Amino acid sequence: MTSPVHWSDIPREWWALCALVALALLLRQTLGQWSARWRWQRRLRRARQGERDAPRWLQELGYCVIGSQVVAGYSLSIDGESAAVSVRADYLVERAGLRYVAEVKTGQAAPRIQNQATRRQLLEYRMAFAVDGILLVDAETQRVHVVRFPAGAAEIAAQSAARAWFIAAVVVGSCALLAALR
Repeated sequence: MTSPVHWSDIPREWWALCALVALALLLRQTLGQWSARWRWQRRLRRARQGERDAPRWLQELGYCVIGSQVVAGYSLSIDGESAAVSVRADYLVERAGLRYVAEVKTGQAAPRIQNQATRRQLLEYRMAFAVDGILLVDAETQRVHVVRFPAGAAEIAAQSAARAWFIAAVVVGSCALLAALR
């Protein structure tokens, strides 16, 4: 049977090595946290800069900036209870008599319509704001994209009814014209 190891039996070099490894792990963790914080702050600075530059880009494209950080809302019902929802958009702009909500995005993923969070945010703007369209402003490329969502069920029904009335009017008018020509 072997005797237990005492602290004093461990060579000083091993203690120094253990202390060095612990210090290296602590330093790595600290540097990782600093690096993550620095990256986050850099992203935030780019986003703020993009929002500051966006009005100039929009004006260069012929849009008139009506307001910034514009708030709108809509109501919905959950389990029969009414709930009010408010949203804040980066800009409200106008061009050629049409109004748009402009949302400024930075980075690689956020400015893409394939990004689920961006798409949902823009769809919510469509619900809240009485505008003709949504502008997705890519601050990285300085491009402005016009986003149009398909009509909702009520709009499709109204469009279908209007089409039906139009077709009925054309048919009745054609029959009346043919009767008059006979």
